[in-house]
Amino acid sequence: MVIPAMPLALTANHEFDRQAQEALARYYMDAGAGGIAAGVHSTQFAIREHGLYETVLICVAHAIVDWSFKTDKSILTIAGVCGKTRQAVEEALTAKDIGYHAVMLSLSAMKGESLSAMIDHCAQVAEVMPLIGFYLQSAVGGPDLPYTFWRQFVQIPNVMGIKIAPFNRYKTLDVVRALCEAEKEKTITLYTGNDDAIVPDLITEYKVKVNGKYKKVRIKGGLLGHWSVWTKKAVELLDEIHTLIETGQAIPCELLSRGVQITDCNAAFFDAANNFSGCIPGIHEVLCRQGLIKGNWCLDPAETLSAGQSEEIERVSKSYPHLNDDKFVKANLNRWMDEEVTFFIKGNGKDAVDT
Repeated sequence: MVIPAMPLALTANHEFDRQAQEALARYYMDAGAGGIAAGVHSTQFAIREHGLYETVLICVAHAIVDWSFKTDKSILTIAGVCGKTRQAVEEALTAKDIGYHAVMLSLSAMKGESLSAMIDHCAQVAEVMPLIGFYLQSAVGGPDLPYTFWRQFVQIPNVMGIKIAPFNRYKTLDVVRALCEAEKEKTITLYTGNDDAIVPDLITEYKVKVNGKYKKVRIKGGLLGHWSVWTKKAVELLDEIHTLIETGQAIPCELLSRGVQITDCNAAFFDAANNFSGCIPGIHEVLCRQGLIKGNWCLDPAETLSAGQSEEIERVSKSYPHLNDDKFVKANLNRWMDEEVTFFIKGNGKDAVDT
């Protein structure tokens, strides 16, 4: 499925914008996303320092519960957790109490720790909630996680998926090979977070030789900051790829060319020219241009678009109009902004709601 990594909506005063945050959630769900990940890198890890972690998770959960009751559809809810073990476990407990289905664990705070310490850290979080592993690229704080780490990680009970996002073909293959050699390819789902190689990741069938026989595995969907913008087109892209694979059709050259165009867009959105320093304000800028949020502000006022990044976003927007969902957003924006939540989580959010 398509799982957007939720950005943080702020006002010009750098305060939490609940209305826009709820509107973003409605946008993703109406666009056809199968899940939403909140409290992750795209939401800004600094929400914890600003006391917004639980606030954002609850706000997004309320919007999802409300939408689900009104449409009779379900959405997978994923909460990002980070920090040392105590913090990560506490955040997992918070997500569980709110009613999230799973947590995705960032290991940035565990840089420098031994592999065994990191595995123990992951196992303790997995005891609280179903766990999605996260291979975050080093340019934005992710630690190097070798094959030996992933070979042990996939053996942890309650691991349900892995987001592969090192922006590196060799490291991506490490995760795939570890999954196959541990014979976990049928119980753990792989998601791409490689925003620079979305289409190649999704169309590739990996074949890994284990005990003399080839195991076949695919990356089934994406959990992406890139898919937090132009989301309807992302849903259409994934549906198209799944149909091609399921029907056994050849991958058309046009799809490969479109994949390169998507990567070009990502270079602008994520500020690849400046080592991704403007990746979060870049995503905000695209959403702001569509009217979904009021500005490209981040919690840190110094975190802004890089020089020339706005022009790059303008360039790719004009070059690839078939990749945006501007018409879809324009047709629904007022409704997303004006709609009020009427179904709320009650208690721990597992079973009951208040109207």
